[in-house]
Amino acid sequence: MARTPAQPGTTADGRLQRLRRRLNEVAGRPSVSYYWIIGTTLALTCIGLMTVLSASAAESISQGQDPYSLFIKESIFAVTGLALMMGLSFVPPSGLKRLSWPVLGLSVFLLLLVFTPMGKSVGGNRNWINLGDTMSFQPSEAAKLALALWMAMVLARKGDLIREWRHTLLPVVPVGGAVVGLVLLGHDLGTSVITMSIVAAGLYFAGGSKRVLLAAGGGGLLAAVLLAALSGNRTSRLSAWLGNCDNGQGLCDQAQNGLYALASGRWFGVGLGQSRQKWSWIPEAHNDFIFAILGEELGLIGTLVIILLYAILAFAIFRVIMKRNDTFARVACGSILAWIIGQAFVNIAMVAGLLPVIGVPLPLISYGGSALVVTLAALGVVLSFARSAPEHGRGADPALKRTALKEP
Repeated sequence: MARTPAQPGTTADGRLQRLRRRLNEVAGRPSVSYYWIIGTTLALTCIGLMTVLSASAAESISQGQDPYSLFIKESIFAVTGLALMMGLSFVPPSGLKRLSWPVLGLSVFLLLLVFTPMGKSVGGNRNWINLGDTMSFQPSEAAKLALALWMAMVLARKGDLIREWRHTLLPVVPVGGAVVGLVLLGHDLGTSVITMSIVAAGLYFAGGSKRVLLAAGGGGLLAAVLLAALSGNRTSRLSAWLGNCDNGQGLCDQAQNGLYALASGRWFGVGLGQSRQKWSWIPEAHNDFIFAILGEELGLIGTLVIILLYAILAFAIFRVIMKRNDTFARVACGSILAWIIGQAFVNIAMVAGLLPVIGVPLPLISYGGSALVVTLAALGVVLSFARSAPEHGRGADPALKRTALKEP
């Protein structure tokens, strides 16, 4: 008996194609940058999971704990963050604008919760909220993304007025300063510096007054120096970075052991899982100093690959910025670019001894559920702008319908 031919669109492939066409109609067609961002993000996340398993298993075994516990938690966070990233990639600019005020308000509320009984201190920094016996959340990470979206929405509305110093200053600088102040109250100088760079990048990509940018940059640098000078812990870290390692307090141990790890890796590394410095020589090896473990196990070639992946990610995001001709996209993507790539630079420079140890994790690679999920969500926002304007205008920002992108 002859088979009846399948009707077009009734097979699984046909349904998938129809869904893809529908998504392209609503959210726009992906550009080349879209796939570059996804590829580099997946590569960095997978490398991070692999290294977290290697670095955390050693510490867990030495403490008599399950060697896979932190890896399993980080894997769950990675899957959650990737799902959130892909979900946000289909949100049109108009939807992102509507999210800006609620997300900022929620992040400020969470930052205030840190100073209630729900908050907790880790390593002298009070920047976490307890979510149970084994779960916590770091609101300062969510505040980074909230600031990027909120600044983009506010500065886009100002238009050419942003070139006047008053409109550059208000309301972005006071609101950004308030967020930075709440983070500083938790004694987290590293996160505060990254947050200040997000504010500065937003004003720069919006075309703000150069006088305000220079004054704000100088004021931020002066404030960071004063805060470091007024804190005994930060002063000791700065002193150790300058070479004062002979006081018997072990201030240079973590930095020196990180350099030993990088040096012992040589060209091709000692092999995956074979790091020696992770066995309690480097405290929190799976967190701030995970780049040292990467250098030891993968060698110089491996670290250069990591740096190349960050460079490709930066180029792809910058390409999105150059292709979009609206302020909202430029400010949002520019702020996220400064945040992720700037934080990666600070972490790598810290491990390499070029900067003092200030406790800044390596994006997408260091252990930390809050940081991983929020960073992936931020990249989802960039992916939203890496799409061309929707084919029929549905779900698009009305201001962008006349400026459909021609990027393939």
